[in-house]
Amino acid sequence: MTDLTLMTFSTDPTTVLPSLTLLSHRVRVLPMDASSLVRMPENTILLLDARDDLASAKTLCRLLHASGLSTPIVLILTEGGFTVVNGEWGVSDVIVNTASPAEVEGRLRLVTERVATYNVMPNALANSGPEDEDGLIRSGDLVVDTNGYTANLRGVPIDLAYKEFELLKYLVQHPGRVFTRAQLLQEVWGYDYYGGTRTVDVHVRRLRAKLGGEYEHLIGTVRNVGYRFDPPEEESANNTAREAAEMGSPTSADE
Repeated sequence: MTDLTLMTFSTDPTTVLPSLTLLSHRVRVLPMDASSLVRMPENTILLLDARDDLASAKTLCRLLHASGLSTPIVLILTEGGFTVVNGEWGVSDVIVNTASPAEVEGRLRLVTERVATYNVMPNALANSGPEDEDGLIRSGDLVVDTNGYTANLRGVPIDLAYKEFELLKYLVQHPGRVFTRAQLLQEVWGYDYYGGTRTVDVHVRRLRAKLGGEYEHLIGTVRNVGYRFDPPEEESANNTAREAAEMGSPTSADE
């Protein structure tokens, strides 16, 4: 049995993909909006109802990828929708809303198998971070000592409270990745409490103030999603060039 999350505007979810009601998968139904992204479990397949509102569906696809989540997306379309969707949407598969139970089952199985194969490499690298052997994370003028629980800018210590340090450390360990407030609560504070997301906002404001005006931009805000650590431009460009070289592809000046 596969864990599925269906996002839809429909007041009757059973009409979105009728064949799904004949299969034995667990289906969670959520409203089709950005706030629902934080309510999805990690190991699920997102079924996105794009039958009547392709624009909203595309926006949600972009938000999902911007947040750094790797949840596979299966778009549910009418036949006319197939003319609009392309690789830029970043979806795992598309399916027409009138598909038979056998087709739905087959497509879900293929998506599950592809995700399992793809996750082998990320899981193997999950414990590898930017720290050196001494537990130091360097990003431009910022140095975070994960062993000594200290951070400094240009050699000057930053006076951080414990949770401020933990928040900074976690963001710096995942440069460029966007985290929702709920994710940060879970990872930094150790609990899952959506009503307490204001705690994250307060700590981000304090952290930016302590970094100072010249460096507060290192903690970036992604509207309607959350926060991320933005490494210095030079470092980011070097990382992009290195990744492109490793992949054997040229770096685009437009990216």
